Amino acid sequence: MDTSKLMFRDGLMKDERILVTGGGTGLGKEMAEGFLKLGAEVHICGRRGGVCEETAKELMEKHGGKVVPHACDIRVAEAITDMNDEIWAKHGPLTGLVNNAAGNFISRTEDLSIRGFDAIANIVFRGTFYMTHDIGTRWIKGGTRGNVISILTTWVWNGGPFVVPSAMSKAAVNTMTQSLAVEWARYGLRFNAIAPGPFPTEGMSKRLAPDADGAKRMDSGTANPMGRVGEMHELVNLAVLLMGPGAEYINGQTIAIDGAMYNASGGNFSQLAAWGDDQWQAAKDAITATNNADKAQRTV
Repeated sequence: MDTSKLMFRDGLMKDERILVTGGGTGLGKEMAEGFLKLGAEVHICGRRGGVCEETAKELMEKHGGKVVPHACDIRVAEAITDMNDEIWAKHGPLTGLVNNAAGNFISRTEDLSIRGFDAIANIVFRGTFYMTHDIGTRWIKGGTRGNVISILTTWVWNGGPFVVPSAMSKAAVNTMTQSLAVEWARYGLRFNAIAPGPFPTEGMSKRLAPDADGAKRMDSGTANPMGRVGEMHELVNLAVLLMGPGAEYINGQTIAIDGAMYNASGGNFSQLAAWGDDQWQAAKDAITATNNADKAQRTV
């Protein structure tokens, strides 16, 4: 990310202590860098603890400041509690949480196994709630302010063919965002969400565009009215607006940042209805290879 394109003044987030789940790679890493550049103390977590450690080192060498890595599987409520106990004891209460950790892959729903469904739902649906509930109740008990952003998709509004587990889980998180924005506002807590369009990352492209033409299709932005994909600083600027000081009256909102792609075409994978068995088998094989490579890097 070109941090010179951040819209906000240096030091804006110097009083913030923010946890970004899935912060070692992709969009999570980009947001972590943006918060750090603006003065926040940043914590990042993920199942691949070594990746989080490398990211923390990289970002601090680049910008200074403080990035604390944590190996944590958010599918396990006890692991979340242990991590947050450590954060509160060693560093102090968080002021912000970005629910970014996710999992997704394209598949015909008739080909999905229960294990495949759970692989997504346990991270996006259950893990997001576990993390939000654990941190939210700490804020309430401590009488401290808190701010939550969840990274969703535009599928929460119109469904996600061929990514049904993700679409279902993200829609549930959207409902959680709206519900807790009302229920917990009286405690000084805010809940908002971002629904990004195509912001290509390595992990996303390998699972959502594993075919030979998929990466080219996503990178070119041909399906987008603006004729391009999103730039990382654009997403980070929106995250800072919602997480930083000065816009505290925004609460209970899910904001799309997709160049009007959702408005134009629905922004989902409906075009994959044209694929045949051979294309789906090739996609499955490519996704399996990517998953196996990721598993080799996990420490929890």
